[in-house]
Amino acid sequence: MNWNVLAEKSLKGSALSSSEAASVLEAPEEQLLALIDAAYSVRRHYFGKRVKLNFLLNAKSGLCPEDCFYCSQSKLSKAGIEKYPFMSENEILAAAGRAVEAHAKRFCMVNSGRGPSDSEIEQISSGVKKVKEKFPQLEVCVCLGLLKEEQGKALKSCGVDAYNHNLNTTPKHYSEICTTHTYDDRIQTVEVAKSCGMSSCSGCLFGMGEKDSDILELAATFRKVNVDSIPINFLIPIEGTPLEKMRQLTPQKCLKILCLFRFMNPSSEIRIAGGREFHLRWLQPLGLYVANSIFIGDYLTTKGQKPEADLAMIRDLGFEIEGETGMGWDEKKSLDEEFAVRLK
Repeated sequence: MNWNVLAEKSLKGSALSSSEAASVLEAPEEQLLALIDAAYSVRRHYFGKRVKLNFLLNAKSGLCPEDCFYCSQSKLSKAGIEKYPFMSENEILAAAGRAVEAHAKRFCMVNSGRGPSDSEIEQISSGVKKVKEKFPQLEVCVCLGLLKEEQGKALKSCGVDAYNHNLNTTPKHYSEICTTHTYDDRIQTVEVAKSCGMSSCSGCLFGMGEKDSDILELAATFRKVNVDSIPINFLIPIEGTPLEKMRQLTPQKCLKILCLFRFMNPSSEIRIAGGREFHLRWLQPLGLYVANSIFIGDYLTTKGQKPEADLAMIRDLGFEIEGETGMGWDEKKSLDEEFAVRLK
């Protein structure tokens, strides 16, 4: 397969045929670099060398009535995580400050649960207003579960820029990972967020026993739904969750998935989200030739790579942080010194 042909097709706005899409996931290992190079030409056309950094805050942890099998916060989970109600405004402002310090352009607030109550919408709205007042340059995305239209309008009016609600997997595989809400519930929430004027952020979670046909279907679904931002998560098999023994992915398979989503959704922000460090490991830099966005810092209940390491990776690739003019000499020097210490 000439992968550049797929890149040219993607740049022209044409969807890959089913056989072309399948060939990406089936690419021989010796063709992986050529495949990534072709996907990079699409990424470069729309995003240049920019990398968008997103900072995640678990603003309300655990206490969730849903039974999502992959989640450490679900009612089925026995994972030893922190559980706490919605954070205070001072705690939210402090987290937003850490996001700015980490060079993040988007601040993502997550609330565990099936969906927000009206009182939680009021709390969140008040917190978002304070964040916008203090850090006007910071985009705010919220992830609160299933959303009603009037709640979406309230969030938009208080300054929320984007709403995240992941589809995670396909309709036929959905009952294998959750029974307390449906795939259609998730689709409806994405549409509600879009109708209220918020940027749509919806992604997927791979490594949960899905087949290649599910991956192909999801890539096509996001193209059809026309999502602005697609976070691609790779399952972290957390001890105490029903999927704790699931081991399905390799670094190479993860990279092929990223390439497929780039070809199928050329102008969408593709974010390597949860599981990046766990699954890509030493191949993380290759992922940024395809994706244009990552989370910096920790995830909801699991640790991420140190922000300093991510910043060093971006700099060493010759890429730029979106919204920044570049790192100053002092910051570059400190990163160089830190790496030198690690090599001793």
